[in-house]
Order: sequence, then structure tokens, then C-alpha cells
Amino acid sequence: MKDATREKVGSIEVIEQGFEQAGYICDTNIATAIYLACHLRKPILVEGPPGVGKTELAISASAYLNLPLVRLQCYEGLDESKALYEWKYGKQLLYTQILKEKLGDLLEGAVGLEQSIERLHQFGDSFFSEEFLDARPLLRALREQNGAVLLIDEVDKSDQEFEAFLLEVLSDYQITIPEIGTVGGDVPPLVVLTSNATREMGDALRRRCLHLYIPFPEAERERRIVQIRVPDISEKLRHQLVSFIQNLRSLDLKKLPAVSETIDWARTLLLMHADQLDPEMVRTTLNVILKFQDDVERVETEVRSMVRSAREGC
Repeated sequence: MKDATREKVGSIEVIEQGFEQAGYICDTNIATAIYLACHLRKPILVEGPPGVGKTELAISASAYLNLPLVRLQCYEGLDESKALYEWKYGKQLLYTQILKEKLGDLLEGAVGLEQSIERLHQFGDSFFSEEFLDARPLLRALREQNGAVLLIDEVDKSDQEFEAFLLEVLSDYQITIPEIGTVGGDVPPLVVLTSNATREMGDALRRRCLHLYIPFPEAERERRIVQIRVPDISEKLRHQLVSFIQNLRSLDLKKLPAVSETIDWARTLLLMHADQLDPEMVRTTLNVILKFQDDVERVETEVRSMVRSAREGC
């Protein structure tokens, strides 16, 4: 770990302050996970509802630590060639064509079959060399000599086979390419894996990671998030909209509004020059925070009372 990076993770309090300056409001649990991950060199498995800031945590860590962010977006069917490396087959094919044309020159002066094969083997090694290697996110992160933040996003969407493949990478922070050898940087990356719990992650993966659960934030923290992400919004409106969102999350909805949607709604109300919540304005902008028509119709009948409650709470 570089000295500059070490100073930035010198204490949990320093991390909390630094992340806030980077635009991310983290509580003590989050800051502690970052502190331990940096010093113990262990990955963090971050779980929680969609939209609570799991991905943003890695992005903010990259900005705060001044390290490159390498992102691997997981999906069903993701395999080693898309995540780790593959060979540049087009370039290899062109190289083969050139070799074929120069074969006579290559074998000129060779005595016997054994010497001819030896010369061909010399070019065979070049065929699988660095210049023909196409590094994918995992390999790029491991090769960063000064470290990186590796975001393995929505790992729960990948197959169990890919999860098993990750175990070696996360244990040793290195991989073996048969044609080249073992590859890894001097400084292991800070690895953040996110999961929305669409499937249960295996015990072997969990053992290798620190666990961090990020729930929907309490009202005070959500107000701080809105304040830092939408600084132009008035204090009164900020309190009202956060109160309204907190009340929404107590309802039985198909999809509860995420923090990202709270921020979008704050920006929407700011664009509409609102100075406080108004029932009619709330109805016309419900599609910003609610993503299912059934949820919109359910809330529309209660908008007036919910707006009144949000105003009275400020």
C-alpha cells in the first residue's frame, strides 16, 4: 500500500470524513469495512436492497483513494474469457499468415527435422505472448502496480461456476496464464463485490470476504445524502421530501424507492422550482420514485395525507 493511500485509511474517522468530501455519506459500519479491507487485504461482499449505494461505494472509494476503478458487470453466462483474459485471435491469425509466408526464410539453413522444429517452437512461444493477450477486468485490476479498486458488480447474477472461479482470484490476488505464467501486481486491489440477493452466495465466497449490509438509510443520513448531492435544494423541502420517502418505504409496495431515486426526485423538484411539497406536484412526479403503476395508484390515494404528514414533521 502506498504511503499516500495508507494515510487516507489511517483511521475509521478519517475514512468517514474523506468519503463525505468525495460525495458519499457513509456510517461507521461502512467506514469500518473499508478500513479493514485495506489493512487486511480482504474483499468486501456488499449486500442490500437495490439503489442504496453499493456500487457508488466502490466508485467513491476509487475517487477518495485516487486509484483507478476497474468494473466487472456480472450477468448469467459470464465466463473466464470475458472476465479474465482472452487471446487476440485476429492478430494471431494475421501473425500465422505472415509466418507462413516467411516459412522458407525461417527454416533456411536448418539441418534436419529436429533443428527445424526447434526454430518453429521459438515462434510458437511468441504466438502466445503479451502482445497477443487481451486483458479483461480481473486481469487489468491485478496488473495495476500501484493498486486499483476492483468492482465486481451484481455478482449474484453470475453462475455458480463463475463464483467458484473467483475463489482463487480473491484468495491469492493472482492468476496463472498457462502460456505466460503467474500474473499479479505488487499491490492487491481493493475488491468490492455487490449483491442484490437474487440468489444466495456460496459459503466459500463468503469466507473469503468481509460482509457489509447496507440498508435503506435512516432519515438523518438520507437528508445528509440529499444535501451533499443536491446542495441547492432548500432545507425545508429537503426535510419534507425525505420524510415523504421514509413514509413510502413503510408501505407494502412492489419496489420501495431507493436512495438514488430520492436524489432524482430532489433534482426534479428543484427543476420545478418547488419550495415545499404540494399534493398535485407530488402526483405528477410519482413516476420518478415509483416504478410500477400498481404502486403509483396505491400511493395516489394517500398523497394528500402523506404530504400533510411530511409538512407537519418539519
